[in-house]
Amino acid sequence: MPQTKLNLFAQLLEHIDRSVFKKLVTKHSSDKYSKGISTWTHFVSMLFMQFAHIDSLRDIQNGLRSLSLEKNHLNIGRVPCKSSLSYLNKKRDAAFFEDLYFNLLEKLEPSLRKRRIYARKLKRKVYLMDASVITLSLSLFDWAKYRTTKGALKLHAVLDYDSGLPSYVNLSDGKTSDITQAKTLDYTSGSVLVMDRAYVDFEWLFNLDSKGVLFVTRLKSNLLYEPIQEYHLDPRQPHIDMDQDIVLKGGTASKHYPKKLRLVHVWDEKNQCYLKVITNNLSWTADTVSQLYKARWDVEVFFKHLKQLFRVKSFVGTSENAVRIQMWCSLIGMLLLRYLKSKAKYPWHLSNLITFLRLNLYTKISLEKWIHQPFEINPQPPPELRLF
Repeated sequence: MPQTKLNLFAQLLEHIDRSVFKKLVTKHSSDKYSKGISTWTHFVSMLFMQFAHIDSLRDIQNGLRSLSLEKNHLNIGRVPCKSSLSYLNKKRDAAFFEDLYFNLLEKLEPSLRKRRIYARKLKRKVYLMDASVITLSLSLFDWAKYRTTKGALKLHAVLDYDSGLPSYVNLSDGKTSDITQAKTLDYTSGSVLVMDRAYVDFEWLFNLDSKGVLFVTRLKSNLLYEPIQEYHLDPRQPHIDMDQDIVLKGGTASKHYPKKLRLVHVWDEKNQCYLKVITNNLSWTADTVSQLYKARWDVEVFFKHLKQLFRVKSFVGTSENAVRIQMWCSLIGMLLLRYLKSKAKYPWHLSNLITFLRLNLYTKISLEKWIHQPFEINPQPPPELRLF
């Protein structure tokens, strides 16, 4: 494997545009009152925590100290002590890290070229919407009251179907409902929004329809409706049990959404039952509707990877600002990881990529070549000579 002067962690940091970083520092005045620890050093420390998979300020300090000979390559002046990191996590505005995530997304997302078959056929922008609760101890995080004895933070995300990355992320308290957050967003006409039944609010759905936004979601089991047209089923698609146009019945639902909807019964292999999937597009095939709804699994996989592969369950600070900084740094870590995976010729699984990256974080090998060929290939031995 080709050697280099920089370890893998330092090479990862090269994907952060320092000129953009400095502009954000100026915008947020984030280097003021910083106790001699620059925003860059703070960011490097919190990102190091994510990739090294450590969960205490002392471990961050000691881990960076072990790289003391490399700190010039990381562009940090001095390794911050744990008390300085604790102070900065509490005082430095988490909005800086939020802005940094979306700036990085704009830079790295165009390189994620892999498109999904249904998005390409539809020639529309497809978004997957969901939210996930991150539980917190109420005794430590008293600002995050969720239930009587529990605290929580809720991560709302809208994934771009093409890239698998969040084009919108928001952190709220655990009590904020999914639909309340969804109503604050705008979507371009012609785009497709795929979501679970937690987002079924017919007044909001009708508003989306009036703006030309298409949606695919589940119908609540207790909702009344009347079928007005039945469509022929394709025998080659046994996962489709019913395909019909419907109108809603009942005072509130029919008043808020007076137009026709498409209803498709889709077999759910996992739960061994049929799901009632609705859409405001009446011309798609039933299979297209079912595949779009199944694509919603991508956003759940995203939450699963975030929780399993990054430090979002144990926090190094208890203030709301500290928790938000750690969450945004985990999302930046996920963004960098998916970017590497999209570039690699080797067929990485995301969990394998981050595991191998952690094992080689201090290794001085070429990151670009390593992601293509992580294992050395032994040369073929010369053929044996036969004597006759």
